[in-house]
Amino acid sequence: MTEGTTTAAAESGDTLTRLEQEGEIAADYLEGLLDIADLDGDIDMDVEADRASVSIVSESARDLQKLVGRDGEVLEALQELTRLAVHRETGDRSRLMLDIGGFRAKKREELTALGAKAAEDVKTSGEPLKLDPMTPFERKVVHDAVAAAGLRSESEGEEPQRFVVVLPA
Repeated sequence: MTEGTTTAAAESGDTLTRLEQEGEIAADYLEGLLDIADLDGDIDMDVEADRASVSIVSESARDLQKLVGRDGEVLEALQELTRLAVHRETGDRSRLMLDIGGFRAKKREELTALGAKAAEDVKTSGEPLKLDPMTPFERKVVHDAVAAAGLRSESEGEEPQRFVVVLPA
């Protein structure tokens, strides 16, 4: 093995270790929140696409709905708080993703379908298509779906009214 390969492998291992550490810190923080709120839930950790991913799952979806909130508003806030808790412990900015009760996974499926349909509509019409305002997470999923369909997209506007525009080829 060459020195460059060894270094790349070591960096890859260091990144995985760092992301696993982020997941563990996040899990501890979220377990504390669940205890305070007197809610039952199991915490699953994973590393996906160079970021730590933490999910709270429970037999009682009704309890977890309180943590998701309307349109995922509480989930977004909890994700930011969890990222801050990780930052406080590590000193590094975290890109950790939090899912609660499968809300984000379901949303990802819906947004992927929306992006694919928008791409088809643009291919048919040849005209750019502006979508409704979305969160950064939602825009990223739509951008990925549009790219997978072979088209380009851009984000325009200012938060919280930032939206995706799907462009013809």
